[in-house]
Amino acid sequence: MATLVATPAKPTDYSYLRKLVFNLSQNVLDPSRDYLFETRLARLLRNQGLTHVEELVQLLQLRKDPRLEKAVAEAMTINETSFFRDGRPFEVLRTELLPRMIDARKHQRSLRLWSAASSSGQEAYSIAMLLREHFPQLLGWKIRIEGTDLCTEVVHKAQSATYHRIEMNRGLPARHIVRYFDHLGEDWVVKKEIRDLCNFRAANLCAPPLPFTEPFDVIFLRNVMIYFSMDTRKTLLQGIHKLLAPDGVLFLGASEQPVDPALWKAVITGGTCHFLPK
Repeated sequence: MATLVATPAKPTDYSYLRKLVFNLSQNVLDPSRDYLFETRLARLLRNQGLTHVEELVQLLQLRKDPRLEKAVAEAMTINETSFFRDGRPFEVLRTELLPRMIDARKHQRSLRLWSAASSSGQEAYSIAMLLREHFPQLLGWKIRIEGTDLCTEVVHKAQSATYHRIEMNRGLPARHIVRYFDHLGEDWVVKKEIRDLCNFRAANLCAPPLPFTEPFDVIFLRNVMIYFSMDTRKTLLQGIHKLLAPDGVLFLGASEQPVDPALWKAVITGGTCHFLPK
């Protein structure tokens, strides 16, 4: 194997990495933020026995390694999340949207919800806790909350349902901690009644087809598309539109809008906005 020689990182090194990340995740990384490669790839470098970003680029160029390429893309993915993050969508879901949906589905007795880009699972588990806390009539219904994320590492964390004290202190009401978690040392573990409502898997939203074929009643796709190109957003939302029930609801991030307004009706209520399929 050729010897890797560490030299100062060049603009072409960062350009190579930006293209690699885009090809695998469709995340558009601005050159002004090239410095993020140094911090977010630090652990990956150590695991590969490397010291500098330029060594990693040399290694990637020397031999095709899909697993290493995927690890780079995952490391550059933002995984910011918390329980009941930006509580307004959850409040609107509780007070206005779910009561209507539950009444419309009282005969089929099933609900499907999707936390797309679910990161380490807090959003999906927040939805599950909301259902159990406020809608006891759903006991006996078929409830499925799907969580997907590009990053395998955070999917495994979501599946473990285990969170540190710092994560628990971000957005989680004290009564929920007592009712829906078991204390284990420095960590808390989501109780089985909540875990059983949720399923997590690794999936790339930008690599068609989308990972599901059955329709969803509610889709959370929040704070994801801000990193995508306009073409990627358009393709993704067309796929989301096909997966949403005719009376279903889509939640985007506060700063996000559908690329094709012809497909969506915006509804502003409760200090937040959600979208209905046209």
